[in-house]
Amino acid sequence: MGQMFSSLLSRLWGSKEVRILILGLDGAGKTTILYRLQIGEVVTTIPTIGFNVETVNYKNIKFQVWDLGGQTSIRPYWRCYYTNTDAIIYVVDSVDKDRIATSKEELLAMLDEEELKDAALLVFANKQDMEGAMSVMDVSNALGLSLLKERTWTIFKCSAVTGEGLTEGMDWLVNTIEGKK
Repeated sequence: MGQMFSSLLSRLWGSKEVRILILGLDGAGKTTILYRLQIGEVVTTIPTIGFNVETVNYKNIKFQVWDLGGQTSIRPYWRCYYTNTDAIIYVVDSVDKDRIATSKEELLAMLDEEELKDAALLVFANKQDMEGAMSVMDVSNALGLSLLKERTWTIFKCSAVTGEGLTEGMDWLVNTIEGKK
């Protein structure tokens, strides 16, 4: 019934198309989240060298999602994809305490880019299903999110493997994007 109603609304008003970047350090779970959102299940992934582009339909919005590799050698090329980006999903490995400072540096450098000044930011504190994961508050503090005064942002705990938190995060993203248009 819900899908039929959504389909009817889509035919009446059309679906919006939104450009999203999924970014974060290598091994954070970006590709797993992308495919969990797209096909609803966990798939075996390998490190992304370059990028994956997929369309994710969610609540009458068509997301064109760019999943960019997070290896050190690839991160400088992220800026090539910033143009016309509506939102950023930044994925953090909540278990990787050794690289949280690097994750913060990359996030803040990216957010300083003029092309992303209006992009909403959704942070997924991923791998919450694993022992030793930092809490959402610890991840938020480590990334310095409270200092982002001129940007619409939020953070959700999630697990790409179990799906926990992904729907809540995407609902926030839809509401935020619809509020901007």
